[in-house]
Amino acid sequence: MKKKLLFMSIAALTLLVLGACGGSNSTSDKNKTEIKYYSFSATPDYEDQLNEMVEKFEAANKEIKVDVELVPYNDYFTKLQTLMAGSQAPDVFELNYENFVSYAEKGALLNLDKYIAEDQNFDSKTLNKEAFEAYQYDGKQYGMVESFSNVVTFYNKDLFDKANIDYPTKDWTWSDEVAAAKKLTNAKENIYGTYAPVTMNEFYKVTAQNGGKLKDDAGNWTINDSKNVEALEYMVNNVTKEKIAPSPEEMSGQNSEDLFLNGQLAMVHTGIWMFSQFKEADFDWDIQVEAGNVEKATHFFANGLAVSKDTKHAEAAYKFTQFMSASKEAAAIRVENGWELPAITDDSTLKPYLEQTPPENRKAVFESLDYLILPPVDSDWSKVSDTADKEFQKVLLNEESAQEALDKLQNEFGK
Repeated sequence: MKKKLLFMSIAALTLLVLGACGGSNSTSDKNKTEIKYYSFSATPDYEDQLNEMVEKFEAANKEIKVDVELVPYNDYFTKLQTLMAGSQAPDVFELNYENFVSYAEKGALLNLDKYIAEDQNFDSKTLNKEAFEAYQYDGKQYGMVESFSNVVTFYNKDLFDKANIDYPTKDWTWSDEVAAAKKLTNAKENIYGTYAPVTMNEFYKVTAQNGGKLKDDAGNWTINDSKNVEALEYMVNNVTKEKIAPSPEEMSGQNSEDLFLNGQLAMVHTGIWMFSQFKEADFDWDIQVEAGNVEKATHFFANGLAVSKDTKHAEAAYKFTQFMSASKEAAAIRVENGWELPAITDDSTLKPYLEQTPPENRKAVFESLDYLILPPVDSDWSKVSDTADKEFQKVLLNEESAQEALDKLQNEFGK
């Protein structure tokens, strides 16, 4: 009987201790600040990497728990808008640059300036200046750049060698590229010197290279400015007059990346996301910062993190946002797994990326950031872009001039 009582006492004591331990863990979890993070870029290929980042953040910030919800990009912004309309916005959410502007304009985002100023562990100089400032609106910091990609000039070294032409340099101008492209073009072998799409998404960058812009400082459209007309003429003339770039008909349904891989393009202006696919090329290739005219300008595509203005956990939300943007831990995971690129400036963290080949000149990716150009801020940008693409095709077909096409766009959207 005594043995039985003793056993029961030990069992009860054990349960009491276990219960106390369990209660302690439960209390600990309850004492943590829980923030909700909404993301699209991790799914479906980088969910493990995102989880690793979150684990490292939570290990360094034991008082904070991050509840991650992943939504495919095609559904992401519809669901996000529904949550915000129902006053259920996540504390932190991912925004690409174009949508960031829209949300900032609507006053949906928390101004982070106060938290940045009080954060002794963060220096904005650890991030590329242009990339960091891309997430400012009206002079205030409403988001933190998370990752980026951009456009560079890819070139076929074998074709350059065969034509005995020096490789592109970062000091090249339009005239340098055209001169080289003329020598590289071989109509008999269906080889063209260069290619860039004649679309609005290319046009706004090329206008900047020519010293033009689509809106003035007051936010008014200036689409048919003379510098912009010159830029469109340059783009079209490479196809129709100089014949150094293939027309849509000559591409025969293929895209420019296919033509480059086939050895039919000596140069192509496209994004760094093509590194992996171009590794399959059976020729040597490299990259360079895009040529400019009166100045340099290169595309910049970014994802960033913003904090809801209605969050009840602003400090914790900011800490997570800053970690995902500027920490060496998050950056190293991105670099190691090829998940876009962090905008940090730390050479030691970026070294593994820079050492990968091809291309050999990976530093051009970061040099291009010094010249980044962003699309105009406008709620009608998608409509403007679609309409412009149709007009530009008419110019390519010689159905109207560059001046006439841009006049039409100015008359329609510049009212």
